[in-house]
Amino acid sequence: MLTIRFDRLGVRAGDLVLDAGAGFGRHAFELARRGANVVALDYAADEVAGTRATFGAMVEAGEIPVQRYVAALRGDATNLSFADDSFDRVITSEVLEHIQSDTDAIAEFARVLKPGGTFAATVPTWLPEKINWMLSDEYHAPKSVGGHVRIYSATELKAKLRTAGLRVTGSHHAHALHSPYWWLKCAVGPRRTDSSSVNAYKKLLEYEIVHQPRSMQLLERGLAPALGKSFIVYAQKPR
Repeated sequence: MLTIRFDRLGVRAGDLVLDAGAGFGRHAFELARRGANVVALDYAADEVAGTRATFGAMVEAGEIPVQRYVAALRGDATNLSFADDSFDRVITSEVLEHIQSDTDAIAEFARVLKPGGTFAATVPTWLPEKINWMLSDEYHAPKSVGGHVRIYSATELKAKLRTAGLRVTGSHHAHALHSPYWWLKCAVGPRRTDSSSVNAYKKLLEYEIVHQPRSMQLLERGLAPALGKSFIVYAQKPR
């Protein structure tokens, strides 16, 4: 399940791309399939190990050439160990809402991006996220380790990107069908696994992701502007 639209990001074969906060690599793997050379960075050691293993399996299976996998590294988004102007593209998906010093992270992303390079960030959309916070204290920090520490408005995120020297080029919402799932999950308790309603909705989402029925795609498209779980912003570093 992808959140960022790589055509809007302008990804081309041979681009060097940093996926900052890659998690288990959902965007990183697709970037490699599209011909980009990928550096996947995450703070969690287990997720880095998982991403590294999957990249290795993709290379062994002949799914991607070995040069597409540059590295899977553990690192801190607020203090990147890369030189200025290193990457053609930088992405960060569902990461900034976890970081106390988000402006430091954004400044680092802008620093390592080449002039003329493009950037994409995704964060939870304000309204669906606000409902989650209202339904469950456990969902967000400080009670949950690694929880969400802020709720972004579109204006705030775009302003922070501009402050870092980036030029905002567009935005959209995604994953409207995921918002009710999280509302249900927060209503019964985020850590519960025995809720029949939550588990039934999860199976519906899994069906949508795997089979992509046209009816659900049309429903997603219609609801996304208002209920999309994720808000995605694209930007460019001026030349």
